[in-house]
Amino acid sequence: MNSFGRIFRIHIFGESHGPYTGICMDGCPPGIPLSAEDFGADLGRRKPGATGTTSRIESDHPEVVSGVHNGFTTGSPLCILFKNENIRPGDYQHLRHTPRPGHSDFVAHKRFKGFNDPRGGGHFSGRLTLPLVAAGVVAKKIINEVSIAAKLIEAGGRKDIDKAVEEALLEGDSIGGLVECRALNIPIGWGEPFFDSVESVISHLAFAVPAIKGVSFGSGFRAAAMKGSAHNDPITDSSGKTATNNAGGISGGLTNGNELVFQVAVKPTSSIKKKQKSLNTETGKPETLGVKGRHDACIALRVPVVIEAITAIALADFKRIAANG
Repeated sequence: MNSFGRIFRIHIFGESHGPYTGICMDGCPPGIPLSAEDFGADLGRRKPGATGTTSRIESDHPEVVSGVHNGFTTGSPLCILFKNENIRPGDYQHLRHTPRPGHSDFVAHKRFKGFNDPRGGGHFSGRLTLPLVAAGVVAKKIINEVSIAAKLIEAGGRKDIDKAVEEALLEGDSIGGLVECRALNIPIGWGEPFFDSVESVISHLAFAVPAIKGVSFGSGFRAAAMKGSAHNDPITDSSGKTATNNAGGISGGLTNGNELVFQVAVKPTSSIKKKQKSLNTETGKPETLGVKGRHDACIALRVPVVIEAITAIALADFKRIAANG
């Protein structure tokens, strides 16, 4: 549901236009130095501001309400709040009976019998990637030996990201993108076979990020067209280093000492200025929908730091599991 992890466990809460969003982390080791300033760099990377991102600007100041004393984690549950200040719930009144195509509006209304908060997508909003990034900051401290970096490598199916975004804005439309994540210095043997393989856990977290529609590791779907002699990664030394990395740093569900490499596909933002057809659930008839509010033309621009965060969260849990043997 809204919790994830076995030892390093997170619980996420809040809505896009509610008073707060936040995250609680259990299983965080004691003695890790942590202050509000530590969150600045990654939270800043998630913020809008670039061309093609939303005009909704929030302070995104982390309020650490438990689990830290005298600048260090205590080992008790660590809870962080973010106040939603720049909210405009009125922008979403017209969507109550005309759900946005491609969004959660219709299914959320059905699943929660109309009691869900529909403002800005409510609990389904990309706003909740903010506390995920905060948890990632803590997780990166837990796995401080590991280096994680993600970047947007194409948008709208093109390498010229700026041009693709510019054209989408001119059309009043949106585009998706492809984000690649790489992690170095992961010890051999993190993960579990079958249900808690490294691929399984990272994918589970990746699909919790709104707008993610696909994940591939190493050679990914290209592996289906390769022969074993080409896909197999020859081991070159006792550290497990391989000549190629088609496995993406994972063998048998366990980290194998090579670079962890995977890609995620980000779908186009559902909320677009271009007129669309939708169903009026009151009248039972289709009608033309014009979406108001502040939305990203390319949400993928802000996704890389979120993917780094979920990778760190997964690896932090694997490290804690390995340490507890």
